Amino acid sequence: MAAEATRLSRRAFLRGMVALGAASAAGPLLTACGGGEKPPIGQASPQLEESPAPSPTAETAGRPTPSRVAFVKTDDRAEGLRRAVALLKPEGLRGSRVLLKPNLNSADPSPGSTHPDTLRAMVEVLQEAGVGHITLGERSGFGQNTREVMERLGVFALSRELGFDLLLFDEMDEEGWVKLEPEGSHWPHGFFVPRLLSEVDAVVQTCNLKTHRAGGHFTISLKNSVGLVARQVAGRGHDYMLDLHRSGGEGEKRPNPHQRHMIAEINVAYDPKLIVMDGVVAFTTGGPAVGTRVDSQVFLAASDRVALDAVGVALLRHWGTTPEVSRGAIFEQEQIARAVELGLGAGSPEEIELVTDDQASEEYAAAVRTVLDQG
Repeated sequence: MAAEATRLSRRAFLRGMVALGAASAAGPLLTACGGGEKPPIGQASPQLEESPAPSPTAETAGRPTPSRVAFVKTDDRAEGLRRAVALLKPEGLRGSRVLLKPNLNSADPSPGSTHPDTLRAMVEVLQEAGVGHITLGERSGFGQNTREVMERLGVFALSRELGFDLLLFDEMDEEGWVKLEPEGSHWPHGFFVPRLLSEVDAVVQTCNLKTHRAGGHFTISLKNSVGLVARQVAGRGHDYMLDLHRSGGEGEKRPNPHQRHMIAEINVAYDPKLIVMDGVVAFTTGGPAVGTRVDSQVFLAASDRVALDAVGVALLRHWGTTPEVSRGAIFEQEQIARAVELGLGAGSPEEIELVTDDQASEEYAAAVRTVLDQG
C-alpha cells in the first residue's frame, strides 16, 4: 500500500494506524536478531490500549492523577538510568515489540547525541524486562547522514553485540511511511511518520537535556520526536523539514513562527510507554549539536512527555539558560502549551509528582520543584 493521507484526531489516528492492515515494506530494516513471528498488522496491540483509570476516592475525586517523573541525581549513566526506570516501574513491556527512539541528531558527544553508555543501558534494561523484540529507529538532523552518524557513534556495533534491529528512516521507501494531517495542525502539507509506529506494541525514547538555537528553544522529549518525521519521502519532492523551519513560499528563509507548535503536533502520532532523559550533562545555551555544557547530574524517567519536558525546562532554568527558555511560565512555553492543548500530558505543575530514591536526589528535586511551581 502506498503512503496514505489521513485527517484524524489523535486517538483516532492511533487506532487507525493499527487498522491499516497492509503488509509493511519499510525499507532497510537491519536485523541483528530474530524477533519471532509478528501478529498481523491489523490486530491492535493490547499495550496500545489505554489502561482504565483507578476508581476515584473521596480525596482524589475531581483531581487528575498526577504524572510521575522519576528524578535521580547521578553522574553514572548506567546506574542513573536503571534507578530512574526502577522508580517509574513501567508496565506492559514483557513480550512486547518495541520501537526505541534515541537522540542521534548528529555524531557530536552527549548531550549533542545519546551517550553510548545510555543507549547500552537502555537496551539492556528493556531486554531484562523481557521485551520480545527491539528496533532502534532514527533519522538524523539537517545536513547529517543517519548511517554515518550511527557508524561514528558505534550503534551498528552495539546492535550486533546486544542483538537489536536498526531502521534508518531516511533510507525507507514510500511504503514505509504513513501521512498524518491532524485537524487544526500548523503543518501546511501534513507530515509522514514511520508505518512501524502502527506495528509495535510500545515506543520507548531516550532524550537529552539541552537548549535549541534553531527555533525550538529547548529540545527534550517532545522535540526528540522530530526524528520520527520524514524530511522527504521517496518519489515525492517535498521537504517537510523546510515546512518546520521556514514559513512562506518555496525558497524563503524566514523562521517559521509556528515551529514550536508543530513540534508538539508531531507527538499526536504515538503514545510512549517510557521516556528516559539523560541529563548528566546539559546544554544551557546553544544546541542541539554543541553548546554551553553544565554538569547537571540528573536522570529523569516518565511516560508523560509534557511532564518530563516541564521538569526539564525547570532544570535548565535552575542552571541558568537562554532568555527564550527563561521567559514566562513553564507551561506557557509554546511546545508545552500546544502539547497540553492536544491532550498529550499534564496541564500544570500541580499534575506532576517527582519521585526520588535517596536524600541527594530528594534535595535536588526539591530545588527544581521550586522552579517548576513558579510556573
